[in-house]
Amino acid sequence: MHWLGLMQFAGGLGLLLLGMRLMSEGLRVSAGDALRQILAACTGSRWRGLGSGVMITALVQSSSAVTFATVGFVNAGLLSVAQAISIIYGANVGTTLTSWLVALLGFNVNLQILALPAIAVGAALRIGASSRRRGPLGDALAGFGLFFIGIDILRLAFQDLGGSVDLGALALPGIAGVLIMLLIGIILTVLMQSSSAALALTLTAAAGGLVPLPAAAAMVIGANLGTTSTAVFAAIGATVNARRIALSHVVFNAVTAIVALATLPLQLWLASRAGGLLPGPAGIATTLAVFHTQTKLAGLAVIWPLTDRLVSWLHRRFRTTEEDLAKPEFLDRNVLRSPALALDAVALELQRTGNMANALLLDSLAGRDAALMPRRDALEQRLDYIAEFVNRLHDTDLPEALREALPLTLRTGQYQADIAERALDYRRQRRGRTAGADTSGTRDAWQWCERLAVAIGEHGDWGVGAETGVSDWANPLLNDYQHIKEKLLREGSQGSLPVRRMVNLLDELSTLRRALDQLTKGLHTLRTIRPDEKTESTEEVPPA
Repeated sequence: MHWLGLMQFAGGLGLLLLGMRLMSEGLRVSAGDALRQILAACTGSRWRGLGSGVMITALVQSSSAVTFATVGFVNAGLLSVAQAISIIYGANVGTTLTSWLVALLGFNVNLQILALPAIAVGAALRIGASSRRRGPLGDALAGFGLFFIGIDILRLAFQDLGGSVDLGALALPGIAGVLIMLLIGIILTVLMQSSSAALALTLTAAAGGLVPLPAAAAMVIGANLGTTSTAVFAAIGATVNARRIALSHVVFNAVTAIVALATLPLQLWLASRAGGLLPGPAGIATTLAVFHTQTKLAGLAVIWPLTDRLVSWLHRRFRTTEEDLAKPEFLDRNVLRSPALALDAVALELQRTGNMANALLLDSLAGRDAALMPRRDALEQRLDYIAEFVNRLHDTDLPEALREALPLTLRTGQYQADIAERALDYRRQRRGRTAGADTSGTRDAWQWCERLAVAIGEHGDWGVGAETGVSDWANPLLNDYQHIKEKLLREGSQGSLPVRRMVNLLDELSTLRRALDQLTKGLHTLRTIRPDEKTESTEEVPPA
């Protein structure tokens, strides 16, 4: 009987896991469009995000699937990290439905009457599937049936194993026993990669008398902690936002576990008052379902007021290079008290953003395209910070001479943003370049591009170049551009250069010439921001 009980246990566990997998995957696929629509609609408020997380997890019976979908929406820019965290809260609360399904159906209903028709209908839908949604829905129904047949077999197995296997012996008195059962719950969830399956196993074992109620409660807490392993594993090597969402998942479950352990006697007493209304195994399973729900809600009550701090903390973790680039270095609210110093701070910040724009252009010229888009976005964020700071500076008691410089700061930032856009335009044009003959004009064009890169690297520094003249190095390039343009047009008209290749080269050169023009204007304008240095300039500021 001992070996038969073990075989029953193994078979029941296999059916439970298979049913959970079919049910969660089938529901996730069949409800894919609804899941996306609900997630997209939850951007309105944190409460709506919480409700969406609860509802979707209850629907697909997989908090991991909801977590992964949420990460995808964050990476696509459809959800902020703050909005995604509320969904993660809801997903964790939504997992309690599994406990209630086991408690209310697993011990009060003839499971074969419920499960076998579900398997039959599910198999029929899968075999006769005529649409992409009907087949997965059939998998979900079949998985639902297999899940409850597995519960039924586990219930019988635990009754047979109850006399030969004493898991309750591991439940030592005091904190040591709680920690052991907590660890068992974590291990079960990590091995099965499903907290729902681990919870179902725990509730069934407790109802079968294999595990005492306090030990089972500790296993429930452990299952909640163990479910974070899926998100942690998925976040290894993933994007920054994926790691932030995974960490928020860990934080929520850790807070929930701490609250549950700290109030374990009280939580169990309250749960027993509700579960005791049902006799026998059903009452024990219901007590654990109530306990599971109570702990999740208690954890939510603790962490909900701290969400803003959690979001700020997460944003300081796993920072990307681009996020660090987007953060201003010199702009501070305190410096607004001294307008002259504030204007100097803006000028210093513009030197940094100018060099960022130059780096984008040089990387585009060299074909280093990997991080152009994120760095352009970082530049735009920093320019937005500068514009906001300038608006605040405008509202202070600025002397008139300083106030006249404020529009120049915004104009300089616009020049820098235009340089970055030209860098991206050149990347696109370069990728669409057509092959063709090698002519004198094309060679001159490549040499001009090389000269431009060298000149920007040597003379285009916004900290130094803004203090000196730029005509000596920029004007020869601008003049040569006209000669090369005329040569390419002549070669195209004579047929020595294919017209399509000629047009491509002219577009590329025009883009780079525009970037150089914006660079020279920006350097001139930045120099005029500081009133005491205007008289040192002998060059005219080109028109905007």
